[in-house]
Amino acid sequence: MIEEGPSANLPPHMILEFFVPFVMRTVLFMVLVLNLAACDRGSSEAGQEFAGTEAQEEGESIESGQGMVGKLDISQRGGPMVDTNFEAPDGSTVQLSDFAGKPLLVNIWATWCAPCIVEMPMLDKLAVREKDRLKVLVVSQDIQGAEKVIPFFERGNFEELEPYVDPENGLSFGFGSGLMPTTVLYDAQGKEVWRVIGAMDWDGAKAAALMEETLAES
Repeated sequence: MIEEGPSANLPPHMILEFFVPFVMRTVLFMVLVLNLAACDRGSSEAGQEFAGTEAQEEGESIESGQGMVGKLDISQRGGPMVDTNFEAPDGSTVQLSDFAGKPLLVNIWATWCAPCIVEMPMLDKLAVREKDRLKVLVVSQDIQGAEKVIPFFERGNFEELEPYVDPENGLSFGFGSGLMPTTVLYDAQGKEVWRVIGAMDWDGAKAAALMEETLAES
């Protein structure tokens, strides 16, 4: 059966002229899509690198336990706390500066972020163990706010962590990492020490080594 349509009455050489450019455009489009996917995958993997101690080069890849890795960033060291409002568990408005006075570890996360969820029990253990020297603050970036976060905390039964929420994503924009989880350590004077972009074992030895110098000074 012969196909009907614009190409049905064309001679063979014109049919080739019609279809070859079409095929080439299709192939080029597919190559472009595959390249973009590879770049996106590479960016995600790069965002999961982590330097275990300050003795190593910034961004050097190292596994921190539980199969989780992240990327150490000290480019903002000495910078001030992000100045943005978010919501405390009692509904009041707070800022990071309200917690100055002892070292503060701030973790931004979301209930839809799988690595964030894995980190939460570890952050809770850290908060319990170091409660006299360190405040661990986990601030949800869920746009639904407490409606989404409170049930998560009820299921998690955390001992020390509290459900702070930031539905406007002020901290996420302020940190400017573009990724969750992002965790920032501030010293007792409210100056940034370092940040980790990506997940890690906060209950492990590498996390303890990263924090010990700051905690020892508190």
